[in-house]
Amino acid sequence: MKNTYNVLFLCNRNSARSIMAESLLNRMGEGHFKAWSAGARPSGVVNPHALQLLREHDLPTQGLHSKHWSEFETPQAPVFDFIITLCDKVSGEARPDWPGHGVSAHWSIEDPAEVFGDEAACREAVHHAFRLLTHRIGIFLSLPFSHFDHMALHEEVTRVGSERPG
Repeated sequence: MKNTYNVLFLCNRNSARSIMAESLLNRMGEGHFKAWSAGARPSGVVNPHALQLLREHDLPTQGLHSKHWSEFETPQAPVFDFIITLCDKVSGEARPDWPGHGVSAHWSIEDPAEVFGDEAACREAVHHAFRLLTHRIGIFLSLPFSHFDHMALHEEVTRVGSERPG
C-alpha cells in the first residue's frame, strides 16, 4: 500500500459538499489520505451550516476555503491519486488534465445550497450531505487499494458513489 493517497473532491460551488468531504477524509484517513477540494464556479464562501456541522463533529476547519480548481494546475500542486466529483453539474464537464491521471469517480450528492426555505431545511440539507459523505468515505477507506488494478479501482470507487446509509 502506498504511504499517502492524494484525493481531490470537486463540485460546482466548493461551498459545502466538497469542503465537508475534504475535512472528513483528512480526519478519517488518519494520515494515509490527504484531501483537497475545489469547484468549477466557486461561490467564494464556505456554507456556514457546513462549517458549523464540521465544528460540532470536531473536524478540522482551518484553511478550508472556496476555491477554483485552477489552483491545482500549478507545478507545485499535488499529484492526485483520486479525483471524485460530488456534483452532477461538473461530473461530465471538461476539467483540467491534472498530473498523475488519478482514478476518477462520481458520487452524486444533492447540493445543500440549492435547498431554499427556513433555516431548519437548509441545515437538514447539509446534514443529509454530511451523512452520505461520512458513509461513502468510510466505505472508500475500507477498499483494499493494493489488490486492484487501475480499472478495477475505478469501478470500486465509482460503486461507492451509489452507497446509501442503512
